[in-house]
Amino acid sequence: MSSPPLALTLANLLLRPGHGSRRTPDRVFDRLLAGAGTADGDGDGDERFVDDFRLLLRHWSRDENLTPVGWWSAQGHVRRHLANRARVRRLIAEHPDIAREPIERPVFVVGLPRTATTLTHGVLSLSEQHRCPRLWELLTPDLQGSPERRRKAVTAARMMVGGINLFSPRYRDIHPMTAEGPEECTFALPHTIMPLSQARIPAYRAALDERDFVPDYAYLKQIYQVLQYGRPRRRWVLKSPLHTENLDALLEVFPDATLVWTHRDPAAVVASFCSLIEHGMAITLRPLDLPGLGATWLDLLSRSVRRGLAARAALPPGTVVDVPYSWLGSDPATGAPKLYDAIGARWTDADAARLPEVAARPKGARPHSYDLARYGLTRADVDSAFAGYNALRAEVDRP
Repeated sequence: MSSPPLALTLANLLLRPGHGSRRTPDRVFDRLLAGAGTADGDGDGDERFVDDFRLLLRHWSRDENLTPVGWWSAQGHVRRHLANRARVRRLIAEHPDIAREPIERPVFVVGLPRTATTLTHGVLSLSEQHRCPRLWELLTPDLQGSPERRRKAVTAARMMVGGINLFSPRYRDIHPMTAEGPEECTFALPHTIMPLSQARIPAYRAALDERDFVPDYAYLKQIYQVLQYGRPRRRWVLKSPLHTENLDALLEVFPDATLVWTHRDPAAVVASFCSLIEHGMAITLRPLDLPGLGATWLDLLSRSVRRGLAARAALPPGTVVDVPYSWLGSDPATGAPKLYDAIGARWTDADAARLPEVAARPKGARPHSYDLARYGLTRADVDSAFAGYNALRAEVDRP
């Protein structure tokens, strides 16, 4: 593994004095909880939310390869979710009509990661009739406030993106992010598998297998109700590959949702995603176990698809729109109008004129190369893990 960037080395040195606090994660959590503006759920029935994040931080702290930056990142993750929960609950208490905001006919882009979900989301964000959450809104969900408050939230999001790009320069080539661009629900959902991209947390991974995600999606809906309150109502277009394994919970909370399921060869998906995880995890762990990374994410991604396939088998016709990779990955000018038609939206000349903005690779971005063998995997491993899904993909790809 190559040497870390100088900026990451210096950050680890600066944060090293606080690294020992991971030996007392409950004490750290209590400090984060107090700073988030709540205490033990404020006695208002939110104890489960608080306890779940206490356990997450406790389990997160046990990875012996966690770097000082990794431990600082773990605390930031927990702090943000606690603070956002406290703010959302306070806003609903102050403005009860928030809870009555209708989130009607939302579109959720789902499927495996690295299947053009980001491009699909970006294309759908072009319409003036659609509303996509921006990264800064997901990191700090709030009512429409003063320009100064917005600038503060945007600046914080830019600092987060800048830190990722500084500590892992190749990350921006693989998955570019901007503070004011459309982003995925992952940043707002309380619990997903994404902490597993920053550390080895086997106890948390096991807990997710048994978790009831309906309360998480009910809270996600509250976040979008907050972001909608007092503003023009438009059709929400949302996205996360991590929704795929929890479609039953998603549809219990958003029963009139349309699911846009993007598709691509799983061998390319797994290799590309493992590369993305490697570049992100290099910020938080040292050393990395690349074969372990490959085995973990092959299992997680294939499990996600199996659960998604099981859920969609019970859905009424028209709920799922299947989008092959070729629609946007190869020819977005042809695929975008088909995508809009499939979800019952109108593709306009104005949308077409803006399409190159979202379809083009960022200026200066280098090509992304990846290889299954780097992660101890073979094509046969992937084909076996995704046998059921490959049958569906072949049907979707059929001309």
